[in-house]
Amino acid sequence: MNRIDLHTHSTASDGSFRPAEVVRLAKEAGLKALALTDHDTTDGLAEALAAGEKLGVEVIPGVEISTRHAGDTMHILGYFLDFHSGKLEERLSVLKQARKDRNPKIIAKLNALGIPITMEQVEAISGGGQVGRPHIARALLEGGYVRDLQQAFDIYLKNDGKAYVQKFRFPLQDALGMIRDAQGVPVLAHPFTLNLGSAGALRERFLDLQAHGLAGVEVFYSDHTPEQEALYLKLAKELGLLITGGSDFHGANKPEVTLGNIRSRDRLTYDLVVGLKAWRKQEYGQ
Repeated sequence: MNRIDLHTHSTASDGSFRPAEVVRLAKEAGLKALALTDHDTTDGLAEALAAGEKLGVEVIPGVEISTRHAGDTMHILGYFLDFHSGKLEERLSVLKQARKDRNPKIIAKLNALGIPITMEQVEAISGGGQVGRPHIARALLEGGYVRDLQQAFDIYLKNDGKAYVQKFRFPLQDALGMIRDAQGVPVLAHPFTLNLGSAGALRERFLDLQAHGLAGVEVFYSDHTPEQEALYLKLAKELGLLITGGSDFHGANKPEVTLGNIRSRDRLTYDLVVGLKAWRKQEYGQ
């Protein structure tokens, strides 16, 4: 009972399991702690925390915020948030609305391509949570328009896909400020998505993000290669950044990923949580 997972999603965003079910699965997987880090929302945290208390799993209140910086899009994870903060909810509501505005535009593009799926279908698939591209991908799969979820993204929904629609993202400074204002710990998610090829370029980017208030880096992740993990770990230690890791669990919406189970799962231990707590106590005095 020393294993953890610091990157998971529920039906509050684009996962397929309700928050309490994610916690139940964590218990069954033998995890001591997990962070629920739904995209741009904290709506599932109260349910997850209640389930964690009942089942004896430590639930870390978190979020994953989409942001932009230096011409790149990136995701910032926030841990140990005061998610009752009115200011945080006010800012996240802007991102929720941006998603709502984007989804009908994607559906309209798909319709124009001869694919007659509807928002009602996609909303039913979401199970009542906020709708995102994974739900649209599942509608494409259920309609027989693609062979699997990955093909839905490859052809239609990824950045250069036929039905892609850009969405609003906060500048990095705003995303980091939102997390810090809620007394959370800001961490860069899956740095391989920055597509920075050299160690020097990556080091400069980490330094830049650190100067803006970043506290840590998600080193251990389901899609990271051993070489990437080694580089991220080396740079994080050199720069004094916290080290975290997680699976990016989405349930059936990302079936190749299981909770707490990545190639480097032996590195997903409670020591990472201890580091987050120590940083937060030093930074905020609690």
